[in-house]
Amino acid sequence: MNKTFNLLFFIKKNKIRTNGTAPIYLRITIDGKAAEIAAKRYIDPKKWDNKSQKAIGNSQEAKTLNSYLKNLEQQVYDFHYLMLKEEDFITADSLKSKLLGTDISTRMLIPIFQDHNDKVEALVGQDFAPGTLERYKTSLKHTQEFLIWKYKTSDIDITKIDHAFIMDYDFWLRSVRKCANNTAIKYIKNFKKIIRLCMANGWLAKDPFLGYKAKLKVVERPVS
Repeated sequence: MNKTFNLLFFIKKNKIRTNGTAPIYLRITIDGKAAEIAAKRYIDPKKWDNKSQKAIGNSQEAKTLNSYLKNLEQQVYDFHYLMLKEEDFITADSLKSKLLGTDISTRMLIPIFQDHNDKVEALVGQDFAPGTLERYKTSLKHTQEFLIWKYKTSDIDITKIDHAFIMDYDFWLRSVRKCANNTAIKYIKNFKKIIRLCMANGWLAKDPFLGYKAKLKVVERPVS
């Protein structure tokens, strides 16, 4: 669930046209991440009130513009409300996409994981050891097997990965794959790297690992 949602109308003075008017933009901010939409309206900067985020005065021109901006604002609120009813969380980009009538392409887990592994492989001997690459390859293989076991599918939209997914994956590693505690945690840690990558790119708004706790156990080795 999203925590913060704010809208802000502003003008871009660095894009003033030859007639002296500047474009009006709407900034959508959700949980600290923003997306901007061109309002497709222009105004003389001297006639714009930054504080009230609207045109100054009671002229018909000002009233018409302010009414248009108010309607645009309401559209955003309406789309936000509808999306909250359908989804666990939304992003500024996804809300912008809804408003503009465009679709954000679905990002699937396996291609992202494979792309990560390809980059690791290219850097083996420089930034990564061969063993690290093998662990990521095995982790990808386990992830694919888990998806088939749990969801009867070979891939999944990353926005569908939630806390329950992580807990089920942990359970699968320990029960079906018979991984010992420390081995299971290492595979989960590799998977967490992919989730962190998705979050860093703004593809995930919520960390599915929140609340997940697992500890490595000290393995006592016999003294020879």
